[in-house]
Formats: sequence, C-alpha cells, structure tokens
Amino acid sequence: MRPRVVLPLVGLLLAPLLPSPALAQAEPPPERIINLLVYGDDPCPQSKGDEIVVCARKPEAERYRIPKKLREKPAVSGGPGWGSQVATMEQTQRQTLPNSCNAIGSNGFTGCTAQMLQQWFAERRMQESAGEP
Repeated sequence: MRPRVVLPLVGLLLAPLLPSPALAQAEPPPERIINLLVYGDDPCPQSKGDEIVVCARKPEAERYRIPKKLREKPAVSGGPGWGSQVATMEQTQRQTLPNSCNAIGSNGFTGCTAQMLQQWFAERRMQESAGEP
C-alpha cells in the first residue's frame, strides 16, 4: 500500500518546479495584427497602442500589376473537358437512337420523315429569302 501513497506525494512536490502554460503567458495577446504590402519607398505605418504591424516590401514596378498567382496560367489537366466528351458521346449514340433516320438501331427509321420535313422547310426558307415564289 505504501508505494501508492508515495507516487502522488512525489508528484505534488515536483509540480511547482515544472513550467505551466498559465505562467508562460503572463501578457495577453495583442488586440490587432496588421499585415501589409508596401511598394517602393512608401513608409510602413507605425503601430498604435496594442497592435502589431507587419510590412512586406515589394518593388515599385509591382504596384499596379496583377498579383503573380493570378498572372500565371493554370496548369492544363490531361484530356478534353466534360462538355466535349458528352457532345462526342451524344453524337456517337445518335445513330442508334429513335428518330435518327438510320437502319443501325431499333426505331432508327422513325426520324427519316422528320429529317425530310426539316430539309424541305430549309429549302423553302432559302427560296423565300432569294425572292423566288
């Protein structure tokens, strides 16, 4: 039983010697931290009261330029975009869908009449715009 009592006593005796987080933070953190970019010979503003001002200096030529991150072209990921892939798939599958005027798929013949009517209307519009009766 005695070894159990000794361990808590040793811990109590050594506790004041160990650093504690509460003692390390005697000062409160600053109220405000300001990060600025300064160009050319512009002065860095002075801090007021309990604030910290951090200035980074850039050359005068960079003052009115677009930031470098936005100037760089984005890296092109491999392959075509989704829009062109979908258009390609639709164009490929259109031959086998109904109303396609094709003998390949089921109901492919059903679009032949619609295609002939569209062609007739297009030809009629061309004749009307040319002035023919």
